[in-house]
Amino acid sequence: MEETHRHEKTREKNKSLKRKKKNKFTCTQCGKSLASKQSLGYHMRVHTGEKPFTCSQCGKSFRESAKLIKHMRIHTGEKPFTCSQCGMSFTDSSNLGRHMLTHTRKKKHRCDQCGKTFLIESYLKRHLRTHTKEKPYPCSVCGNSFTRQDSLINHQKIHTLVGEYMCFECEKTFRTAVHLRTHARIHTGEKPYKCSHCDKRFSQSSHLKKHEMIHTGEKPYTCSHCDKRFRRSGHLKTHEKIHTREKPYKCSHCDMRFRQLPHLKKHERIHTGE
Repeated sequence: MEETHRHEKTREKNKSLKRKKKNKFTCTQCGKSLASKQSLGYHMRVHTGEKPFTCSQCGKSFRESAKLIKHMRIHTGEKPFTCSQCGMSFTDSSNLGRHMLTHTRKKKHRCDQCGKTFLIESYLKRHLRTHTKEKPYPCSVCGNSFTRQDSLINHQKIHTLVGEYMCFECEKTFRTAVHLRTHARIHTGEKPYKCSHCDKRFSQSSHLKKHEMIHTGEKPYTCSHCDKRFRRSGHLKTHEKIHTREKPYKCSHCDMRFRQLPHLKKHERIHTGE
């Protein structure tokens, strides 16, 4: 009986060793051990530089299909990861995870200009540029400057990317399918966004949000000089020129300058006689 039990234990041990040996796949380049032949195949691409998954929109290649799927969302505008707290959507789970911290962590970094608080010091530094008007990221092609690096990257696509999505009605091209769909509503007359306060409808969600502020009285843009509030960022920028005395619009016929373009056009009629 004891002999049989010993044989069974030996048999089980041998089986276990065989499984371990079977599941051990070693990279000949760096000695790393992988659990499966497939995992070893993926890993070998690090050494060979092979990138078999290519984006059909821009030609960029990837080692893994999952990374191509994630990249394609740049072109499609898809954001499948949604925050359960506030409804914001993201292209990948890691960005959603970072965002979720804004709901759970205590914000420690406070802006001494407006009192707004931030989780991370770098976010505060970025926010401070709204007060200082600093734009440290210039475009090397056209000279336009931006407060954020991601804004610069998005802007540079204007210079480097060719529109891949074409409207069959007017042959205008767009960089993403989302932009094409939005544009197509000009031709179809589709207005899928309805105001919850009245019967007015809009072709874009951003236009609906601006309109709804009329009903709610919301004015999210605050002047850093006098605390006056505005519904639109453009109105705030125009207003702040009163404080800065900035007059960027110069008459081409004389030396008079104006804060607003309509004022310049009205003035120039004196010279042109229109």
